[in-house]
Amino acid sequence: MPLLSPPPRLLLETDARLSAWAAERKLTAWGYEFVRFGVKQAWACLFGGAMLALILGTYWLYPQDAALARYDFLVLGALALQLLLIATRLETLNEAKVILVFHVAGTAMEIFKVSQGSWIYPESSVLRLAGVPLFSGFMYAAVGSYLARAWRLFDMHFSHYPPFWTTLVLAAAAYVNFFSHHFLPDIRWLLFAAAAVLYGRCWVYFHPAAKARKMPLLLGFLLVSLFIWLAENIGTFGAAWRYPDQMAGWTVVPVAKLGSWFLLMLLSFVLVSAVNRRSRRAVLQKSQ
Repeated sequence: MPLLSPPPRLLLETDARLSAWAAERKLTAWGYEFVRFGVKQAWACLFGGAMLALILGTYWLYPQDAALARYDFLVLGALALQLLLIATRLETLNEAKVILVFHVAGTAMEIFKVSQGSWIYPESSVLRLAGVPLFSGFMYAAVGSYLARAWRLFDMHFSHYPPFWTTLVLAAAAYVNFFSHHFLPDIRWLLFAAAAVLYGRCWVYFHPAAKARKMPLLLGFLLVSLFIWLAENIGTFGAAWRYPDQMAGWTVVPVAKLGSWFLLMLLSFVLVSAVNRRSRRAVLQKSQ
């Protein structure tokens, strides 16, 4: 089963006509490709964007005296969103499995980080585990959802990709370091260096439209990390969680957090690549 359901036939036919029209001139061809890139990115961000909309919407509009706590509403809202995406085939069960893996891994890290005082959930709720509201795992799941959808939508391929086992080791080390640096020396700079060595020669080929484009994969990691950091600022502004220095009043999350999001990207990318490897093997086995 593919990670994403195929687009409707009418959409494909309309896109083909637009593509043919745009190809007649360089300016329209560039504009069409630019718009198509933006639409694909927005489509890939569907789950994460909806979660941020829920956070901001409830921050501004949710009644303070409601019988159901805002955080509990976010949990139910995230679950409803997940079921709606699956029911409407905007998301498949395979993609939901990717999200589940991220939810579990993210919640485990949340429980530990909150216990260490790294960040705080300032509002009360019932649906929580060890002090962590259950909606928090969906924020990590949004990263996995984006990568899985973007991989499919842009038909990503790679050159000079490192051996898969080396990426697994690096991703595991990055995840462990999120915990161990509270007790042992922080090795994130070694992890950054290892990422540069492993992925330094790797290029990602993607298709905004018919023509393939390429960029260094490390640059792609940095760009996605930047957008996660921007999303984190929206989340903390909406009081989904707060850092200790934000409790007296919201401030921009330090840019230094980009390093943490880069390490999360390594983990996220390897998990999604593992799902794609299994999907490719299944397709090959069926074709033989």
